Amino acid sequence: MTRTPYFLIGFLVFTIGISTLKAQVEMPTIPAMRQLHHEYILLSLEQIESLNPTLSPKDIAQVKLHVEAMRASIELNNQLDNNGKFKWLRGVNELLSGFISAYQSRIIAADQYPLLVKSFDVAMQADWIGLSIEPIIKDNTINIGRILVQNFAFKENIGTAASKDLIVLKQCQKTPDRILSILSLNPTNRYADSLITIAGFRNPEELYNYAAAPNALGKKIQSVNHPFVKLVARLSLTKTGRMYFPFLDNIYNGVTPIDSITPFVLNDTSKAYYKLLVKTRIQYAERIQRGDTPMASNILTAKLKSKAVEVFINEINALHNEKSDLIRFKKLDGLSPVELYYLAVVAEDEMYTSSFVSGVYPRIFARMVIPRSADLLQLVKHDYYKKFLKIAASYNMLDDFLSRMDTWDAEKLIKGFVNGLEKTNTLEDAVDVADSYASIYTISLKKLILSQVQNELLRCKNLQSKRGVVIYDLLNTLFLSMDSTNKINLSARLGIMPVYELPITLLRDSINGKIAIQQFFYGDKDGLVVFNSFLNKFRNPNWQIIKKSQWVEVHSVRGVPVTIYANLPLDEKLELDEKAQDSLNHYLSSNAIQPTVAIHRGHSYYLKNTINKLPAGAKLVLVGSCGGYQKLNEVLDICPGAHIISSKQIGTGMINQGLIDVICENLRLGKNLNWPAIWSSLAIRFKGSTKEKFDDYVPPHKNLGAIFITAYNKAYPSD
Repeated sequence: MTRTPYFLIGFLVFTIGISTLKAQVEMPTIPAMRQLHHEYILLSLEQIESLNPTLSPKDIAQVKLHVEAMRASIELNNQLDNNGKFKWLRGVNELLSGFISAYQSRIIAADQYPLLVKSFDVAMQADWIGLSIEPIIKDNTINIGRILVQNFAFKENIGTAASKDLIVLKQCQKTPDRILSILSLNPTNRYADSLITIAGFRNPEELYNYAAAPNALGKKIQSVNHPFVKLVARLSLTKTGRMYFPFLDNIYNGVTPIDSITPFVLNDTSKAYYKLLVKTRIQYAERIQRGDTPMASNILTAKLKSKAVEVFINEINALHNEKSDLIRFKKLDGLSPVELYYLAVVAEDEMYTSSFVSGVYPRIFARMVIPRSADLLQLVKHDYYKKFLKIAASYNMLDDFLSRMDTWDAEKLIKGFVNGLEKTNTLEDAVDVADSYASIYTISLKKLILSQVQNELLRCKNLQSKRGVVIYDLLNTLFLSMDSTNKINLSARLGIMPVYELPITLLRDSINGKIAIQQFFYGDKDGLVVFNSFLNKFRNPNWQIIKKSQWVEVHSVRGVPVTIYANLPLDEKLELDEKAQDSLNHYLSSNAIQPTVAIHRGHSYYLKNTINKLPAGAKLVLVGSCGGYQKLNEVLDICPGAHIISSKQIGTGMINQGLIDVICENLRLGKNLNWPAIWSSLAIRFKGSTKEKFDDYVPPHKNLGAIFITAYNKAYPSD
């Protein structure tokens, strides 16, 4: 079929429209039997005018004349009998009412109104001479096309069915992430096979879900004759189909026969399945670095994490009280250095400090013939290397890691770590660089990082990258401030809350001048010991202890009014400790008491619960558990700009209580919390192994990652 008839029809419609504007349309005599239909059209036109769409009066007038011309052409068409004229008059009114409904629902814009009317006219003229309306639908938007194909007048047009399929195709092309959802309502669409294939490559797991469904679309997917769709459809009919998904790209491309994976899938809780995941991830990482994108790589990563946690991390975490490392870390026997490496990078959020420091990290190098960091990174194709550097820094192991490679390799690695931070969609890499800098003690490496930051700052200035300039300027300022000889006042320079000192005025209630401190305790054996130790420290003339049914209140009786609210460490097995926390929170909220200091007292596995219940108004947060340093971002999400004290390794009750004593006494005496002074006084107090653990605590003025986030959000709030 040629396009000439449509060109002629369009030309005729256009010329009719021009002539009617000049002649004001001479309407023939309308028989009484059809007058009501014309009145319906006129009422719809009036309603459209009352909608006050964003069209000029001239445009509305032109469309009105165009509609009058269509009414006249219908009445003057001698090829139409009475029923035919009824049909088209009804069609014109449906067109107008369809626009009204779509416009009111904000589905169609006002400026599409003239084109909609013109397109209907062209389609009507095409139908009168027996042509399909499909080319007209193809040349229009989805919204116009939908109104036309749903119109009663085109119900019997030879191209209506194809046009409806075409609109579905357009919908899928516009929102490719919804292809299968759209096809679920249109499973017999003529484009279904190709659309299903496209959707499958975009999201294999979604295709799997739909293919397994016992409905029309599920059957359609099973019938598609494409090798990839057939593979996924076949897997969807098996109970273990999802377990093959991490290897989908290799299976489809013939790298790994599906039958060779089956033995591992049937025993997916074994070390062998995890090992296969690691092997495949390394293969994918190498391809990703070449610019390739393996299918379902995100599924592989998710499965790698779930199996790392399920098979290994949960067990070694659960044995954290076991004194024998041979017993505690027996589950790690048989894992290679790269398999241990992936335990760290995919399960960092779940891993206890001791699980990494005493278990995973030392075993990586103990199982290498030559314990070189550069060789390890080469084995994993540098996959997740920035994350591993960040983890090592978080646990004060970065110096050790870098010392296990040549100086040239270390410098190259650090440059890669620092470069291109503005190119990512998140601040994660930049925060990792900030935190890592504070954990490096080798002077030459610190100088290298600072120099590279300054080079990147210059590069971003030359490229006029606003985001890049903000990121690297902040890092440069933070790193320079670490050297006291530079005399940089971060608070003044960055426009944020004071860094080196927390003024007591920020902690006092603006109405009554009181300071509220909230402590979170847990009901395990250690929690009860720590709680009693806490109370004993405040049994002196300066403080009064009041016991409630689910919490205690410790009030200062001299000096500034300070109250410490602490839930009782009730039985954790019955979750009574959490209920006590909730009860205390309800009491505080009901009495408009807003804690400005929050303290976590418990093991690291309780920390997530504490973070979820932190008071949003807290200006100081003490994370007293192991590895709390890794949760800074989560704390800042709830308490923006807060000063945070945390440990990179092992948190201890003695150190936490020492911090609490000093903080509370300073506040009772009306003093600001001067962190350098507080840290110096505590460093003298602690001796031996306790001093070593205290050195792993990071004071607020050295929490570079937290300071960076606060300063960045102020300088670049639109990110």
